[in-house]
Amino acid sequence: MKRRYLLRFLKNSFLSGLITMAVACKSWESRPVTTSPGFDWQGHRGARGLAPENSIPGFLRALEFPQVTTLELDLAVSKDHELIVSHEPWFHPDICLQPNGSRISTNEAERIALYSLTAAEIRTYDCGSLRHPRFPEQQPQPTHKPTLREVVEAVRATYPTRAVRWNIEIKSRPEWDGIYTPPVDTFARLVVETIRALGLQQACTVQSFDPRALRAVRALYAELPLALLVENLLGPAKNLKRLGFVPSIYSPHYALVRPSTVRFCHQQGMKIIPWTVNNAVTMRRLIHLGVDGIITDYPNLIEKVK
Repeated sequence: MKRRYLLRFLKNSFLSGLITMAVACKSWESRPVTTSPGFDWQGHRGARGLAPENSIPGFLRALEFPQVTTLELDLAVSKDHELIVSHEPWFHPDICLQPNGSRISTNEAERIALYSLTAAEIRTYDCGSLRHPRFPEQQPQPTHKPTLREVVEAVRATYPTRAVRWNIEIKSRPEWDGIYTPPVDTFARLVVETIRALGLQQACTVQSFDPRALRAVRALYAELPLALLVENLLGPAKNLKRLGFVPSIYSPHYALVRPSTVRFCHQQGMKIIPWTVNNAVTMRRLIHLGVDGIITDYPNLIEKVK
């Protein structure tokens, strides 16, 4: 389902439920919120609302909040097959500058594929000095798109005793194969090999919107926890049928979560961890519904969810 259909659904859903939400919000505000010891608070792209996304400073910023248990990040692949932490397999013009400091136009952005550049060349672009226009609280600072290894090593050096978990997204689409990313089987192999090399087997989940990627990872490493990301309107039963197996985690857009969604996931033995939740009222609502974790751009909001 295209993103525009999801957005239309969300708009209609919010409008049709406006009165109910107004009443319910008072109820959620007044009811105590209790999370289980294993509740999984995830910093989305680090702490995108507070620091440059998918950057070493952003991940370290997320871990300043003791409630954060997991760092969520996205992966692309460089020409020399390094795993690059990046949401898009190119340089987004809203957040990246060219090596000479000039802006990247919208027209040229998608022509600069990370897969056509080496990790060293990617490092020359500044993807932190521009404040993301959607996140006014974000504190910009010069930084680059790091490799997955760089991020893990920086976190371990800064928080040597912290038990950090990782939620690693394979950003793949069929139309990107061989152009923006390697073939999905190759991408999955690189991810599994790097997870093993970094010793993350017991501390990570691999997630994707692309069922092909999850099937490929499962074929290589059946024991690795997998999460199906969802932004369509098919519902969990149909999405699992498309996937072909039951993953460890079902991870829908938060507006798609209903009591029946939570019940279905738990009946199937899956955890449900919605994305990306950026206000405390919605966090409370989802916790009352019984979700097992929340992915947020604003880990500073967690302490307000009481």
